[in-house]
Amino acid sequence: MNKTNQAIGNYRWTICGLLFFATTVNYLDRQVLSLLAPSLSEEFGWSNSDYANITAVFQFIYAISMLFAGRIIDKLGTKWGYILAITVWSLGAIMHAYSIQVGLTFSNIMAWIGIGAVPVSIAGFMLSRAVLGFGESGNFPAAIKATAEYFPKKERSLATGIFNSGSNVGAILAPVTVPLIAVKWGWETAFILVGAIGFVWIFFWFAFYEKPERQTKLSKAELDYIHHDCEVASNETEQSKEEKVAWFKLLSYKQTWAFVFGKFMTDGIWWFFLFWLPKYLEAQFGMVKTDITLPLAVLYSMTMVGSIGGGWFPVHFINKGHSPYDGRMKAMLVIALFPLVVLLAHSMIKNK
Repeated sequence: MNKTNQAIGNYRWTICGLLFFATTVNYLDRQVLSLLAPSLSEEFGWSNSDYANITAVFQFIYAISMLFAGRIIDKLGTKWGYILAITVWSLGAIMHAYSIQVGLTFSNIMAWIGIGAVPVSIAGFMLSRAVLGFGESGNFPAAIKATAEYFPKKERSLATGIFNSGSNVGAILAPVTVPLIAVKWGWETAFILVGAIGFVWIFFWFAFYEKPERQTKLSKAELDYIHHDCEVASNETEQSKEEKVAWFKLLSYKQTWAFVFGKFMTDGIWWFFLFWLPKYLEAQFGMVKTDITLPLAVLYSMTMVGSIGGGWFPVHFINKGHSPYDGRMKAMLVIALFPLVVLLAHSMIKNK
C-alpha cells in the first residue's frame, strides 16, 4: 500500500470484497443443479430435454427479470435492494431441496385449472429455478450501482473485474464442495447448505454497507477521492435530478447495440459451461461426481484471471493519460483480439 492510499483510506475495497463474496454465492447457488444433474437425471428419469426445460426456465425468468431488476434496486436503494435480491435467490436455492413437495403442489394446481400435468420432479425444479432466477437477476445491477457509489470512474473497471471474478470463484468452489456434500449427506443437503450461505452474507452487508455520504467508516479524504472525477453537488442536501430514459430511446444508442451484440456472442458459451459441462463430461468421458472437480476448477480459474485482468486493463490505459472512455475501448479491443491470436497460434502449431 503506497502513502497516497494510506492517506486516502481503503474502505471502498471492503465494499468491493462484499460484492465479490455476493457474486461468489450467486454462482455457487446456480451451479448446484448442473453439478448434480447426472445423478438427479438418473434418480428422476430425466431426459436431456427435461433437463434443458428446467434450465431454460431459469434463463427465461433471469432474462425477463433483468429488465426490471435495475429499476427495483433504484427504487429500494442499493442496501435494501441487494438484501431483497439475495434473500429471494437464497430461498429459491433452498427450495430445490423440497422440489418434490413443491412440484406436487404445483402439479395439482395445474391439473385443477385444466392444464396438462407436469411430472412432479420437473415441476418442482422448474418453480425453484424460476424463484432463483428472479432473485439472482438483482445481483449485478446492485453490485454495479454499489461500485458506482463507492469508486471513482478510473477505478470502477478494476473494482468490477474483481467482484465479477466472484462468478468464477463460485464456479470453482461448487465442483469442489457440492459433489462431496451430496455424496456424504445427500443432494437435498447440498442445496440447503449452499443456499443458506446467502443469509450469512446479509449480516455482513447490513453491518458494513451504507451510502458513502452517510458512511461513518469512510474518511472525508476517501469520500472526496471517490467523487473527485465526478460531478457532485456542493450542497449535500441538494438532490441531483436524474433524467429518466425511455426504453425505446435506449435502442437508438449504438452503445446499447454494441453491448447486446457482445453479450449475444459470448453468453451462449458461458451458459454452456455453467449448465451443460458436467453432463457433457459425463457423456463424453464418463466423468461423474468428484471426477469433474479438477477440469472445472482449471477452466474457471482461467476465467477468473481473465476477469481481473479485464478490469485492470482499462486502469492501465487511463493511468497512461487516456480518458476513461478511450481506456475502456482500447482494453476491450486488446481482449477481443487475444482469443484470435491464441486460435491462430494453435492452428499454426497443429499444421506443422
